[in-house]
Amino acid sequence: MTYLTQRTTQRTADRAEEQRRAAVRAEERRAEQIRTVLEFIRCALEAEGVAHARPHQWAVGDDWYGTARPAMDGLRIAEKSIELLCAPGLHSPTTAYARALNQAVWQERDEGSLAERLEPFKAEFLAVARHSLT
Repeated sequence: MTYLTQRTTQRTADRAEEQRRAAVRAEERRAEQIRTVLEFIRCALEAEGVAHARPHQWAVGDDWYGTARPAMDGLRIAEKSIELLCAPGLHSPTTAYARALNQAVWQERDEGSLAERLEPFKAEFLAVARHSLT
């Protein structure tokens, strides 16, 4: 009887420990995903600022380009981090928002404000990100 009691107690303790480890892993994963989303948001806001500061005429090597290139490289890395570490449903809106920012930075501006063109992509990304992190 003692052996059976000890074995049952040990199995229960092992299961509880495994559940605790699984909960810790899940919380660490969630924290990593939150950091990844926040880094993408930071990079996106930096890219948006670069887009707003874009001069009508620019050339590779000028001051604006020296700011724009690293900002866009950071955005691309943050986008790929989302793809790698976050829920699959978040990748599409992230890519759409990053592409819209890329166009806003590098291509000629059309009619309308920059904020109006970016807002639908930003809103979709934020909505999906919020949902994926709950």
